[in-house]
Amino acid sequence: MEMQGNGDDHGAFMEKFLLPPSPSSDHQQPQQPPLHGLTFAIKDIFDVAGRVTGFGTPDWARTHAPAAATAPAVLAALAAGATGVGKTVMDEMAYSINGENAQYGTPANPCAPGRVPGGSSSGSAVAVAASLADFALGTDTGGSVRVPAAYCGIFGLRPSHGLVSTENVVPMAQMFDTVGWFARDLPTLSRVTDVMLPPVPAAADDDAEIRRRRPSRVIIPADCFKILGSSDDDHTYEILNASAAKVFGSDAVVDNGNLGDFVSSNVPSIGKFMTDLSAVEASSSCVPPLSAISRVMRVLQRSEFKSNHAEWFNTVKPNLGPGIRERVQEAIASEDESAMDDLHAVRTEFKSALATLLKDDKILAIPTVPGAPPKLCMDAALLEDFRARAFSLLSIAGLSGFCQVSIPLGTPDGVPVSVSLLAGHGGDRFLVAVAQELHEALQAEAAAAWGSSA
Repeated sequence: MEMQGNGDDHGAFMEKFLLPPSPSSDHQQPQQPPLHGLTFAIKDIFDVAGRVTGFGTPDWARTHAPAAATAPAVLAALAAGATGVGKTVMDEMAYSINGENAQYGTPANPCAPGRVPGGSSSGSAVAVAASLADFALGTDTGGSVRVPAAYCGIFGLRPSHGLVSTENVVPMAQMFDTVGWFARDLPTLSRVTDVMLPPVPAAADDDAEIRRRRPSRVIIPADCFKILGSSDDDHTYEILNASAAKVFGSDAVVDNGNLGDFVSSNVPSIGKFMTDLSAVEASSSCVPPLSAISRVMRVLQRSEFKSNHAEWFNTVKPNLGPGIRERVQEAIASEDESAMDDLHAVRTEFKSALATLLKDDKILAIPTVPGAPPKLCMDAALLEDFRARAFSLLSIAGLSGFCQVSIPLGTPDGVPVSVSLLAGHGGDRFLVAVAQELHEALQAEAAAAWGSSA
């Protein structure tokens, strides 16, 4: 069923339509399905049978037929009782974390007017933040759920890589692609998480036991918070420390001091990528070993992007917007084959090191992004500086494949601030449960730190 736009959808939607919940095949089950009564928006990277998947750019839509099948992630939401309300705007070819789309217009950030909504799942985040949908589906390769969640002041989950099917989703880089989701509150995020993730194996702890588990340690590396800059008004690090100590006990909170040193000591192959960092990546505003991790992830990402889309790009010669055009051209022209062994060595070593750090129900707490959402049409050089610092944080979960949830703290001075929690691969339900347990304390500490400005 098609729906007409009403002019106040914040530019979030490509097209509006209703996808009704799937009829239940289990007539013996008296209770309502878990997402009954909820509405959800769908990033225009997911196939919906009979509709063209646009991948954020008109030339892709023009050169592709309507989808023959619907993505399993969309089907899962429908089967759980939710109603789809349309496809959302995204960054072209999913190749940006900014959220600006020169072709279709940039969704308006309802939490921070005049600032970007974050991408590439921009429309999905805006739809949730503006209460146009109860939750929304997005994808996260290098940060495309976590960033817009942070910029729009809502919750966003990037699940463990490989846990949620990416079938009938246009690939960006399969090594890192994940299906993620947004919600305005943690109970809804938790309900969607339970639906989207594979069922808990019979031999494992049941859902109730998972929710009762507490983190053995909350690791808060101070160097990651230095990426936020030196503003006297930023109390994120103190808010997080005080909240974790209040909820889990001061003995459970560990200031790991320096995640960069941990990476340098435990990822032997990273040294090969420390020598050619940009001035920004090597500066005091970044953590150079994390910048090198970011560099590794982005080179692997562009290599897979090239494999996926070079033929289409060279044949169609699409008209892409500024910034995206240059990034895609660089990826298509890249020649990274000779470095692949070293790149994959870093990825393997980093996953192993982080798994060791987070074993036995430990949680890593970091900023989601390095500061306030950039202003619309921000100077390109300043934006590149911001991107470099952002990816040094985003690549921690990206390269490892671990799960990460972005949690809004408030909007001091009208600008959204968030933090993130990470858990080991497969610890997604545990991670969301920890976020639920910690959130009230985070809100209280943020209110105390920022007062009425939050």
